Amino acid sequence: MKAATVSQLKKELQHRNTDELLQLCLRLARFKKENKELLTYLLFESDSEAGYIETVKAEVDEQFELINTNSFFYIKKSARKILRTLKKYIRYSGNKETEVALLLYFCEKLGDFNPSIKRNTTLMNLYQRQVDYLEKKIGLLHEDLQYDYGLLLEELKP
Repeated sequence: MKAATVSQLKKELQHRNTDELLQLCLRLARFKKENKELLTYLLFESDSEAGYIETVKAEVDEQFELINTNSFFYIKKSARKILRTLKKYIRYSGNKETEVALLLYFCEKLGDFNPSIKRNTTLMNLYQRQVDYLEKKIGLLHEDLQYDYGLLLEELKP
């Protein structure tokens, strides 16, 4: 089965009544965890972006606490998993400020992690890629935010 385009879906959804749309949304939410998470963000958390950022930061803190520090292999796997989760939450928001704030927080946590990531090339490369990515993203923000986030980014550079 070939999926319809977004414009085709939009046209079809315009012809449905409110009850049908509600049923379609609930059925969609039943099938995939990401759909439920996105719906939760849109319904409950999109009003307060600052609260959403704090919630995600708390989850990142928890995930960093759970990292197995016995070997760099486990640290790498966990760091990638945390970054994957963070990118998913960033996609839900779609806000550039949120993306920069959360990635800065991730880099800060990874840079302060113990044992130091400086002893592992792969982790340093992961860290450096995120810093470079942040540099590009900060350039797209408003001038005042560019300055504020730029200062934070300078502290993170190795």
